[in-house]
Amino acid sequence: MAYKKCMAALALCCAAMFGGTKMAHAEGLEHALSLKQQSIIPIAAFTAKGDVANLKEALAQGLENGMTVNEIKEVLVQMYAYTGFPRSLTGLNTFIEVLDEREKRGIKDEIGKDATPLPADADIRKLGAANQTAVIGRPASGRVYEFAPVIDTFLKEHLFGDIFARDILTFQERELATVSALASLPAEAQLRSHLSCCLTVGLTEPQLREFASILGTKVGKAEGERAGRLLDAVLQDRGASK
Repeated sequence: MAYKKCMAALALCCAAMFGGTKMAHAEGLEHALSLKQQSIIPIAAFTAKGDVANLKEALAQGLENGMTVNEIKEVLVQMYAYTGFPRSLTGLNTFIEVLDEREKRGIKDEIGKDATPLPADADIRKLGAANQTAVIGRPASGRVYEFAPVIDTFLKEHLFGDIFARDILTFQERELATVSALASLPAEAQLRSHLSCCLTVGLTEPQLREFASILGTKVGKAEGERAGRLLDAVLQDRGASK
């Protein structure tokens, strides 16, 4: 009995020291990020930074972790809304190189499902407004929308309509990709807003702590610290508003 208690204590110490996701899964912690979620973080971050060498490794690791080709493509496509077409297109071309190299080595990667087509009569603005409200937690408002009404149109109809309506990725996965990119640009005001969105769509504080940790370990110390600092601020704000 004493031996079992000692081994259990040792296991807990290891989990605390290394905080690895495998250890988290071994302990059955519900808050641990899945392998797909973990993979999205460096893919989005290195796309935002334009770091092709590290992006290639992250893309290959994402495939090894079970992400489908279409899931990874969807992350890279979404990045254009947050990092611009040049970064997104560079990411997609880098992914083509990775897939070609793997095919030459005899590796067949799973393509995965495509997005479910929307009904022909879908009201894209209405759909986008509903998605935006679900992600933010309330209808979007603010002086920026009054100052430039067209940005409200683009956000509702294109970002939250055309892009977020594609069901290849969940809202949680899309927001995880978003905060990874924003922490890496960096874009602190938007990062803070989207960390709040992460909580709204159901990601937990422990999951977001793990996100910041992975970002710091795999992408850069500054990126991880930025994410952790702004997460603290968001949690403090949300706690104060209760």
